[in-house]
Amino acid sequence: MDRSQITPDLLLQAYAMGVFPMAESRDDPNVFWVDPRRRGVLPLDGFHISRSLARRLRKCDVSIKIDTDFAGTVQGCADRPETWINDTIASLYLDLHASGHAHSLEVWREGHLVGGVYGVTLGAAFFGESMFSREVDASKIALAFLVDRLRLGGFKLFDTQFITDHLRSLGGREISRAAYHKLLVDSQALAADFSEPETPKVHDLLQRNTQTS
Repeated sequence: MDRSQITPDLLLQAYAMGVFPMAESRDDPNVFWVDPRRRGVLPLDGFHISRSLARRLRKCDVSIKIDTDFAGTVQGCADRPETWINDTIASLYLDLHASGHAHSLEVWREGHLVGGVYGVTLGAAFFGESMFSREVDASKIALAFLVDRLRLGGFKLFDTQFITDHLRSLGGREISRAAYHKLLVDSQALAADFSEPETPKVHDLLQRNTQTS
């Protein structure tokens, strides 16, 4: 499928059915749809902050921002030797961001974007698309603040699409397609707000996420 065949509305309809787009590579202009047999999710009440990450958070001197540089966050996620984010996909998510359906949580240090994550919202579901890190633990810091924001904003589903060792170490797990689709339907029937919570202080974040080890 090329760009002319996919609209932002079609993309949102695909998410509502549990399907998301990928490309074979940055240089492949075509897009295909994915509906995994086993789906990755990050339970919002099961995010795992290790002692080492807690120490990193207490010492970090970064700033957390929302939707300040969505395009830069997408570019950061695509800036790797192998990526499924081609120009078609990047353009579509920029359109979704412009319409208020896609958001980024960004980690900044001294005026430079050093990490972040972006995704799509529908109802009380957040579909995490990709994350990146230009310094140690920046993506973990982004996820910690993202999970806290989603919980405070009333979200019920954090879809990570697939599970990596990195996500598993933070509490991510796999569920069946049928279980995922039930969560998806239930979450879309609810309301949530990505932009509502203020970015918390690290102390408050850690107080709400006390599952440390």
